[in-house]
Amino acid sequence: MTVKGSCHCGATQFTLEKAPETVTRCTCSICSKRGALWAYYTPDQIVFDPANDPAKDSEYRWQSRMVGLHFCNGCGCTTYNVSPSWVDYKPDFDHPQIAINARLLEGFDLDAVPVQVLDGRNLW
Repeated sequence: MTVKGSCHCGATQFTLEKAPETVTRCTCSICSKRGALWAYYTPDQIVFDPANDPAKDSEYRWQSRMVGLHFCNGCGCTTYNVSPSWVDYKPDFDHPQIAINARLLEGFDLDAVPVQVLDGRNLW
């Protein structure tokens, strides 16, 4: 079952191959302030709408600069992150992952899936 999502103003829209079975709340300083609940996918599991306005997709990189934190500069919504996947606590740049802000999913009941906590405050 596919699920759609978008930022508030609709400048960033996407379709996921399937709804998330869990979401992650990261406790690092940036994720805590953004308030997102992350659902992780490989790039082939997400289709970004070709009509998206690239001028409204902004990216912030901090600390190691390995993670691209995307947000809509039109409405301010945290939309997604792009990062390497991690294997044995090392980044795997050949296999990126995309973390979608599950709060943007349409018709998706966040209360129906478990929330995993990632202790980002102490991991990096």
